[in-house]
Amino acid sequence: MGDYLFNTDKLRYIKGDKPDVECILCAVRDAHPGVKVLEVHRTDRFIVSLNLYPFNPGHLLVFPSRHVVDIRELDEAEAIELHRLTALVLSALEQEFQPAGFNVGYNLGRGGGASIAHLHQHIVPRYGNELGFLDVLAGTRVMVVDPLEVMDRLKKRIRP
Repeated sequence: MGDYLFNTDKLRYIKGDKPDVECILCAVRDAHPGVKVLEVHRTDRFIVSLNLYPFNPGHLLVFPSRHVVDIRELDEAEAIELHRLTALVLSALEQEFQPAGFNVGYNLGRGGGASIAHLHQHIVPRYGNELGFLDVLAGTRVMVVDPLEVMDRLKKRIRP
């Protein structure tokens, strides 16, 4: 079989080569010098950031600025703002990338797939051409969009 394309940085991260911080999302919030910050938008209560290891172009994380582990810890104002911010982000992604659809969701608890103990919502644009040759044979996806370019493009689109 041919060569496989994979993100060696993600592999190292999965194996435990992570920044020495208590909470990676709190470190993103605080712009910790040892953490890559791909922030797209910020409000008083929430941060929108590109996923460092995206599934698709435009894969975003929306997370509370304060350290919260479970969605049930959000107060009413935070829950309302999160819903409004999600709609704003979906509109921006739709305008910028014209995806066929979206996956929006949470992984809560280790058993639910959460790898970070800080509540975060994934917003993943989905495209009609996702099951291509490399997806099936190599278990990988070629991303032709520079994450920094995506960050800049979305910063211009996300405006309350």
